[in-house]
Amino acid sequence: MLVFHTSAQNIATRPLTKRVNVQADTARKTDIIDNEWVAVGINRTYSIQKDPSLSFNDKPSYRFELKGEDNSLEGYEEGSTKGRAELCYCYATTNDYKGLPPNTYTTDQILKMVYDRGKGQCPQGSKWTYTFSVYIPATLSSDVNTIFAQWHGMPSRTLVQDPTGKIILLTPEQFVGLSDSMIFAKDQGYEKVKSTDKNGKENFKAGKKNGWKIEQGGYPPLAFGFSNNMFYIKANSDSKWMTDKTDRTLANPAKDAVMVPVSSEYKVSTIAYKSTFDAFPKNTWVTFKVAIDWAVYNGAGNKMQLPGKLDVVMQYQNGKKKVNNHIVNDQTIAIGRNDDSGYYFKFGIYRVGSSTVPVVYNLAGYSQEQR
Repeated sequence: MLVFHTSAQNIATRPLTKRVNVQADTARKTDIIDNEWVAVGINRTYSIQKDPSLSFNDKPSYRFELKGEDNSLEGYEEGSTKGRAELCYCYATTNDYKGLPPNTYTTDQILKMVYDRGKGQCPQGSKWTYTFSVYIPATLSSDVNTIFAQWHGMPSRTLVQDPTGKIILLTPEQFVGLSDSMIFAKDQGYEKVKSTDKNGKENFKAGKKNGWKIEQGGYPPLAFGFSNNMFYIKANSDSKWMTDKTDRTLANPAKDAVMVPVSSEYKVSTIAYKSTFDAFPKNTWVTFKVAIDWAVYNGAGNKMQLPGKLDVVMQYQNGKKKVNNHIVNDQTIAIGRNDDSGYYFKFGIYRVGSSTVPVVYNLAGYSQEQR
């Protein structure tokens, strides 16, 4: 049973300033937070903090903040921006490489698949129950455009497309050989051009596009967030083995009805639930219990063989009354990606759509269990 507790004491927060690139690096012992998390995204003293003044189950919660100027990433649309300060449940450590051939880690770094060796993954087709809690202050603006919890795909980085359009699944060794002659930025390949920096050191930079593409992933299969003065839960599916980044099929909580999918040939996007921002409980812990049956895909066949299921219960305290709302009732839904490795969880702030509205809230109480 969850016990909600908010401390009124004025206890100082503690900045969490270590960051880990989970795709390309292992996490050191000093990077790991509470034996569960590593931090990703922008690094400001205020971005991610342990917050003893707002506790959950008698433990400090995590406080997240992005200010107006904190969009440091290029957005989905050309010319747009986004900002990120999150805790990631999936990462690898040096222990995960013990007993493996000496070049395995270097290869995984080139492939940007280091986190595949670690903890936190939920395989395609598996069934899990996830629990987490969020505390939204009454001062948060209804104009925010932020995801506070998301499940992310794990793209197969050795899946490439050559200039003729042929899709090839390379071995790790073949991909390393390919990267010796070109540079990949996002999903595009570029000529590898030798250059010299101001100190006379030789390195390489990206030249012209060469027609090669790499599997980079796409929209999160599941996201909880606020947008257009609404709280929403959005499920996404992509059955294409090699993701088409130009396909922007994405449900809009302001325009699209609940459980009415928006779809293209390979992508499906569904608003599983939505309500007004004003109706979302403020100044109290809101706990979500999320049961997911991840969909099953068939790789090169570009098909979803079996849809998934989604069930969400929302719990919070309203005065002396405990509210227990079953907001998504075991719905059959397209949820997942055609990736071999599966999915992992992150929570925090993922501010999108070039929004610069300041965001502050707290999260806590995460767990995941396979069913």
